Amino acid sequence: MKKEHPLLSARKLKTTRQREIILNELRKSDWHPTADEMYEMVKRRLPRISLGTVYRNLDALSGCGMINKLEIGGARMRFDGKPETHYHLVCTSCGRIHDLPADSVPAVRKALARARIGDFQITASRVELLGLCRGCRGRKRHRAPRAMKGSR
Repeated sequence: MKKEHPLLSARKLKTTRQREIILNELRKSDWHPTADEMYEMVKRRLPRISLGTVYRNLDALSGCGMINKLEIGGARMRFDGKPETHYHLVCTSCGRIHDLPADSVPAVRKALARARIGDFQITASRVELLGLCRGCRGRKRHRAPRAMKGSR
């Protein structure tokens, strides 16, 4: 008898080997991979898996709230294996996404929890803070300044 994955069975989602491996691989990653990147990660453990199977399982896992889909700034969809409330720091230069615990900005979390706009009550939020990561800031600092037009 096959043992059910506790996270999957708690969400009434059928446990499959593919789904379990996709979930485990995503939860192990400390970055936010695309579906194609997830496919490459999972393919190491399941060489015969198809890209379509990875896409369908990512949709199923995000549909039941076990993972998050990130649609950041028109870029390709990324996936986050940490469903607990947290925010994202997005580097506008290299595109890397870093997690920011919601508790580190308590004022934002409290304001969102209390927010009500007309008859609309906010029940969930996605906060993305844009800026430059340490690596990109360092590269910009070490670049030679561009010559201005008209100067010699």
